[in-house]
Amino acid sequence: MQCLGRNLRTARLRRRLRIQDIADRLGTSRFTVANVEKGKPGASAAAYFGVLWALGLLDDACRLADPDRDEEGRILESARLPTQAPRNRRLHGDF
Repeated sequence: MQCLGRNLRTARLRRRLRIQDIADRLGTSRFTVANVEKGKPGASAAAYFGVLWALGLLDDACRLADPDRDEEGRILESARLPTQAPRNRRLHGDF
């Protein structure tokens, strides 16, 4: 979380915004925004996503759990797939 907090702080500073500016957009306190930027685990996920939204970076968050990028999940899923096709069922000649 500290890396994310540092990245959010850098993004805010590049936009020349004060912590209070972000807090006003979110309707929260500047202490909450400061905790997010410090990467404190006590800050809620909503606060992190709120700061992303306030900085215009929320679209990037959609890639966080993208199933197409989940290599381990794809490997586990393929291990559960059947290894052979199901047996043919007998047709009763009503065609």
